[in-house]
Amino acid sequence: MTAPAGKRSGASLSIEDGLSAPAMSKLEDSEIPQTDPFELFEAWFEEAKESEPNDPNAMALATATPEGAPSVRMVLLKGHGPEGFTFYTNAQSRKGGEIRANMQASLLFHWKSLRRQIRIEGPLTEVSSEMADAYFHSRPFVSQVGSAASDQSRPLDTRATYVRRVEDMEAVCKQAGEVPRPPHWTGFTLNPKCIEFWLDRPNRLHDRRQFTRTEDGGWTNTLLFP
Repeated sequence: MTAPAGKRSGASLSIEDGLSAPAMSKLEDSEIPQTDPFELFEAWFEEAKESEPNDPNAMALATATPEGAPSVRMVLLKGHGPEGFTFYTNAQSRKGGEIRANMQASLLFHWKSLRRQIRIEGPLTEVSSEMADAYFHSRPFVSQVGSAASDQSRPLDTRATYVRRVEDMEAVCKQAGEVPRPPHWTGFTLNPKCIEFWLDRPNRLHDRRQFTRTEDGGWTNTLLFP
């Protein structure tokens, strides 16, 4: 008889059986950096770049209104380091409005090919105009035009209206030689206070390791029950 999905037919099997090679790394004390979650993030991120078929820098960004009503969407990580994790967006969008009203957020990276995820929480700060300009103008020309032409999150009668607006703006900007960055197109950096690493293990006996920022700027880490 075939065992039900998620269950094992033989009691003698080890709980480690069936785990794919990429996920065999563990979150045990002897195998991870003890005081630097960015080192572990970088190692996992580099592996994701080799393993994920599309957008290894894609992350879920969760925001909330001051009243606590949440919303979430996928965005792309565009910079990271000890200072935090940076993404860019239209500040007139729903997420932009929620960020401006409540400068706290959570990020989630989920790399299915590696059976890993990283959850990050903390306050947000807006990037400088110089940083926003530099990144905006590093994007493909049509992407710049598309962002400048979009009233993101506002009602749109038909897609054709947006396409015509993009085409009209593209012609004007080609003649001008550049696409001006809209003042509401900006970036934010999440300064992490908590970073949790999650690793899939057999039989739902997963590994979880949480790093928490201390008052002196260092980190503590704790193994959590799955």
